[in-house]
Amino acid sequence: MGKASISTIILMMETFIKFADTLSTSMGKAFSWCIVILMGGTVYEVVMAYVFNKPTLWNFDFSMQMYGAILMMSGAYCLATEAHVRGDVIYRLFSQKTQAWIDLVLYFIFFFPGVVALAFYGYEYAALAWKIKETSWSSPAQIQIYMVKTMIPAAGTLLVIQGIAEVFRSLICIRTGQWPARMVVAEETEQMLMRTSQEEDKNNVI
Repeated sequence: MGKASISTIILMMETFIKFADTLSTSMGKAFSWCIVILMGGTVYEVVMAYVFNKPTLWNFDFSMQMYGAILMMSGAYCLATEAHVRGDVIYRLFSQKTQAWIDLVLYFIFFFPGVVALAFYGYEYAALAWKIKETSWSSPAQIQIYMVKTMIPAAGTLLVIQGIAEVFRSLICIRTGQWPARMVVAEETEQMLMRTSQEEDKNNVI
């Protein structure tokens, strides 16, 4: 395969990576507003229960649905921004090309079987919930939950798309020896503490 063909393939992979990163970060930021809605519902429940002595029947299930939406739809965002918790004590000691090989193998062994199953069986699960117009069995208010279950296959699909982008990242790194840049990178606590400490040292010197 010629250099021109390899360059074209790398360009196509970079285009897909950009698409996947944009999709994942956009969905993550959109569903982050569920935190505000959740907080508003919690405040409303507290006021109704302790000020007016009229607790609601629906707020508990509503809160669980908001938690579920945040949890499921933020997975691809965390993957795109490297915000997941990972034990990289040994991993960080390897070269970038070795890290890429490790990621590539582990994605196919562990990641894709799980997220493909989530998308496939999640679709069947959600389809059944829509068919019977499923409601919460634990709620006196009979809160509808079939719409929320649609997020299960949606989350799985987003993770598959972002997972393919991460595989492309690994392949590019194996080829070039450097990781492709990310749109957004979550800063680790260790890095934040080191940066803060360095800034304080500079201020003390001044």
